[in-house]
Amino acid sequence: MRSYLKHYIGGAWIESEGGTRHDVINPATEAPVAEITLGSEADVNKAVAAAKAAFESFARTSVVERLALLEAILAEYKNRAGDLADAISAEMGAPMSLAKTAQVGSGIGHLMSTIKALKEFQFSEQIGASLVVHEPIGVVALITPWNWPLNQIVAKVAPALAAGNTMVLKPSEEAPSCAAIFAEIMDKAGVPAGVFNLVQGDGPGVGTALSRHKDVDMVSFTGSTRAGIQVAKNAADTVKRVHQELGGKSPNVILPGADLPRAVQTGLMSVIMNSGQSCIAPARMLVHESQADEAAQIASGVMKAVETGDPSQEGRHIGPVVNKAQWEKIQGLIRKGLEEGAKLETGGPGRPDGVETGYFVRPTLFSGVRNDMTIAREEIFGPVIAIIPYKDEEEAVRIANDTDYGLSAVLFGTPEEVKRVAPRLRAGMVYINGGQPDPGLPFGGYKQSGNGREHGKFGLAEFMEVKAMVGAMA
Repeated sequence: MRSYLKHYIGGAWIESEGGTRHDVINPATEAPVAEITLGSEADVNKAVAAAKAAFESFARTSVVERLALLEAILAEYKNRAGDLADAISAEMGAPMSLAKTAQVGSGIGHLMSTIKALKEFQFSEQIGASLVVHEPIGVVALITPWNWPLNQIVAKVAPALAAGNTMVLKPSEEAPSCAAIFAEIMDKAGVPAGVFNLVQGDGPGVGTALSRHKDVDMVSFTGSTRAGIQVAKNAADTVKRVHQELGGKSPNVILPGADLPRAVQTGLMSVIMNSGQSCIAPARMLVHESQADEAAQIASGVMKAVETGDPSQEGRHIGPVVNKAQWEKIQGLIRKGLEEGAKLETGGPGRPDGVETGYFVRPTLFSGVRNDMTIAREEIFGPVIAIIPYKDEEEAVRIANDTDYGLSAVLFGTPEEVKRVAPRLRAGMVYINGGQPDPGLPFGGYKQSGNGREHGKFGLAEFMEVKAMVGAMA
């Protein structure tokens, strides 16, 4: 069993002051697989103090120095890729094939994207006789989720460091070991003491203490909308910047001119990957009513072929969802779909046949769904898809936008259809005809999906203040 009972503060692993031991559960076996210490407010105070002390000198480092540091981090990250994949697979249930590629690989992508952005970023601009400059914002608190743990850790740490900030990371207590290994990577790469700090913990404890702390200048949070609202409330009294990447209920809008089999299968795989535990998963499949039966037939065949299995093994199967609470939430929503009259095409409540242990969910497909049904409104965060028919293009746009969220949308159609519809979708990202996420493009949402953007030059700018030096060039 992995053991990470210390926090990484001020360049050293130190004992918690008043923390509580916590078992991390393997969702496939329901047995403890690691242990950490949930930190205390005293631990947070030490970490923030270390970051504050390191800020003045690190903020003055040159772009060349920070680029060298990022390159060193990237090299050591690659050296530890196997350890990172093992930890992710065991703690949040990603099959080893996915853990080694997309999960660990996302961190490599963000480091490379940040290095490119830092090389090209314009830190100053002359406007008339004045100079406008970008400067590091200060001490940044980074609060990250369990579903794509390294993706969100590196998407925040890399640009925060590139901008010249110091930071305190609080990863999810559901998948904490990869964050501890990442701290070892930062240490081995030579990140100066106090620049990067890690305090393990939960949201009500460490997350709240960081959000409220007077010496934290910015909080960057990824997680549920409910938790993001609480972070913003906790941060309000100190008027710190709050960046939020929150929930989603993304549509897959399949227009009549689309290649229907490709659109259906591509959209389904985007949901099924990672067992549905992705904020951008297009779990609402919008199909013209004339094609709804055909789409359901295609989708049913794809979903019935999806296998679940041991995440420690290589293969194309999906793993469990992260914990018992999430499994029970998904079961409740599947039952709600049945109660509200959606047609169950395949899957349904309970574990897959022959499975008695682990938080495995049957890949589930509903058809004949109305957008006012619970399964169309709430973020399920599991391998559950709802097919929603529409009458015409106007109704497709209305249904797609009829949600509290606006993180992303998927769109399939002819060039003419796409040109008409894509600008009307109220989402931060629109993935067109199979387009895939890119670490150089802005990532973030509209409405209750949050505010601010991550990735590339957009994420770099997010972690900086803008100063006008009036008359500096006169």
